Amino acid sequence: MAVQTGIASVLPHIFIPNMHHLKNPQVLLAPLLAPVYGQSTDYTQYVEPFLGTVNGGNMFPGVVSGPFATVKLGPDLYTGSDAYSGYLPSGNVTAISLMHESGTGGAPKYGVVSQLPVLGPILNPLEDFSIPRGSSADQAQVGLYRLSLSSGVTVQLAATDYAAMFQYSFPASSEPNVLVDVSHVLPSFRGLGLGQNYVKGNISILSDGTYIGSGTYNNGWNRAPDWTIYFCGRFDAPTTSKTFSGIGTTISHYGSAKSEEGTERVGAVFKLTETTFTSRVGISFISPSKACQHVDAQIPAGTTLASLVSAAKHNWNTQVLSKIETSETDVTTLQLLYSSLYGMHIIPSNRTGENPNWNSAEPYYDDIFTFWDLFRCSTPLMHILQPSAYEEQIRSLIDIWRHEGYMPDARSSNFNGRSQGGSNADNVLADAYVKGVRGAINWGDGYQAMVKDAEVQPPKNNDPQAPDSSDKEGRGALPDWLKYGYITPTYTRAVSRAVEYSSNDFGLYQVAKGLAKSEDVKKYLDRSRNWRNHWNPAASSLNFTGFVVPRKADGSFIPQDPLSCGGCYWGDAYYQGLPFEYSFAPHHDIYTLIDYMGGPDEFVDRLNTIFEPGKNPSGSASFGNTIFNPGNEPSFTSPYLFNFAGRQDLTVQRSRYIAKTYYNAQPGGLPGNSDAGAMQTWLLWNMIGLYPLTGQTTFLIASPWFSMNINVGNGNFLNITTAGGNSDSAFYVQSLRVNGESWNKAWLTWDDVFANGGSMEFILGAEPSGWSAKGDLPPSPSS
Repeated sequence: MAVQTGIASVLPHIFIPNMHHLKNPQVLLAPLLAPVYGQSTDYTQYVEPFLGTVNGGNMFPGVVSGPFATVKLGPDLYTGSDAYSGYLPSGNVTAISLMHESGTGGAPKYGVVSQLPVLGPILNPLEDFSIPRGSSADQAQVGLYRLSLSSGVTVQLAATDYAAMFQYSFPASSEPNVLVDVSHVLPSFRGLGLGQNYVKGNISILSDGTYIGSGTYNNGWNRAPDWTIYFCGRFDAPTTSKTFSGIGTTISHYGSAKSEEGTERVGAVFKLTETTFTSRVGISFISPSKACQHVDAQIPAGTTLASLVSAAKHNWNTQVLSKIETSETDVTTLQLLYSSLYGMHIIPSNRTGENPNWNSAEPYYDDIFTFWDLFRCSTPLMHILQPSAYEEQIRSLIDIWRHEGYMPDARSSNFNGRSQGGSNADNVLADAYVKGVRGAINWGDGYQAMVKDAEVQPPKNNDPQAPDSSDKEGRGALPDWLKYGYITPTYTRAVSRAVEYSSNDFGLYQVAKGLAKSEDVKKYLDRSRNWRNHWNPAASSLNFTGFVVPRKADGSFIPQDPLSCGGCYWGDAYYQGLPFEYSFAPHHDIYTLIDYMGGPDEFVDRLNTIFEPGKNPSGSASFGNTIFNPGNEPSFTSPYLFNFAGRQDLTVQRSRYIAKTYYNAQPGGLPGNSDAGAMQTWLLWNMIGLYPLTGQTTFLIASPWFSMNINVGNGNFLNITTAGGNSDSAFYVQSLRVNGESWNKAWLTWDDVFANGGSMEFILGAEPSGWSAKGDLPPSPSS
């Protein structure tokens, strides 16, 4: 079936990252419509799919048909460095595949179920057919991706939850082929033992030209065992086909056989006579027949590319982007707002009904990367914007515990792993519980899942990067935690894990209190204070004394430079953060921390110091060698802690500088790995003018960028208005009214504005006002 090749009708507002052939990469933006305040607005026009795709952001810019969709369709690139989301701004296209993660680090995952258009005869399908891009840059908008190859082939991509459409245009009078290589995965080149492996596969060609089969793979960042994905592909034009198998580039079979299977590389080559045609591919974790059901139900024959693009835009507009409406007119601000909302909803993946490991009436979500990254500010915002999906995600975590023994801190390909610090699903459940999430959640089971984390050490999973204990799930360093009340160097990441275990136990305290489990209340409240056992009052740096440091079994502290964390990785005492940073981390016990640091004034001085350029010789020059690291999660909350010392103005000043300096709407617009949207949610909270304290009902008040209306679910809204200021220079709070009442506290609670909606009316100005000086300070439950 011939198809139209023009894209004007489906790309009215297209973003073109003109990077792979320019010395100075930039994004060329088509004209944008003026914003309209209301439900009819196409907010997708402000989504920049390439935001955060370079400089380590690792965002996935391809086609995602709606929030939490399983299919994430896009190109896979090769340069000799890791392509975490498949995409790279340069390099050769190795395939176009249906499964990817977004914004992750560590090592690539997925890049499976693929096609690759090849011009001319294919004599050996096992050879390298990777190909450079053409002269036209990749183009993308919500629901559509367009890729031009140096062969003159153009591919346009669209998708649904479990199916993909490839619309091909080959040069006139050419010989079109499509290569399906079941062995294709995203490789890793870091030498950490985390590269994915193809294990085995099979492919069969049916009488109508449909191909079905499966691929089995393992490893990747979460060190997963074998897992299998099934596929079903159809071409909407006549084909002739050959199947193949072989090892490396050596062919075992290549001919008219209708099927191939085994541990060798397997696949098929499809030759077409028409130069414009479509292919539709479905996937399933259950069976090839279910993959065929998905493609036939979601992209039946005759479906147009434009209709899929329109459906994707509708999904994103109605389910995500319209959750925050604003009359703001600055285009860059709108791009940051709506691109961030989009970026935080790409993963996890809702695979309800597609769990191959057990049958359950509960929802099922996969691709959690990771709660270590997400618990601080992402999951609290997900709760507000997606209350139904959030409840499903909580139920899914508990159901994973029912069937596998532990909740995940991270999970992909239906396998838990890896836990970088604590059992941070505990924090997520506690946050949901104290904010009243009930619905169909079995909180008795939920609490038991948390207790399992808190009391039972998981068996070792023999990770060479952290051989001391399990980093698959749970709390690997639990024996020390229970015996000493701190973690010795017997275990890697001892100090950062101890800080997180304290936070995890605070989560258990919160839920135990709500469930009236009096003995557990005392136990876990006491254990939430165990971070104090790592506090060495004699440790010093930059004229400040007292830091969390390593501690031996005999109780003695180990000398530690607070400005060094060694490699700051799996085998070190601190994971991805300095001792200076982790010393601000017990957010449930802040007033104890302030006392340890010498009182409010000293606390403010020390906080200010982490933002001063040049204080961290080993830090990033791009961030001015500050101790504060805007590109990693351990520092996320620090700019907001001034509220605990009565200096809300400094919270606004420091957090606004970070947001305006290190975020922008360009491909390099994130200060670090997106980490499944963690960076985007930090920015969104800054725009909203609040910041959550996970596991508590408290939100710290900063300053909003603009007036907005936030849909908080159940027909309720939080209406935020600003007057008298601007987001760049006049952003200090002069006065605030909450729900019509004058407000002098630099914090509020869930019940104040989120449980049933509410209003916040800010008057802003260019200078600090001391508006909250007479108000109560935020609570600190463990202090």
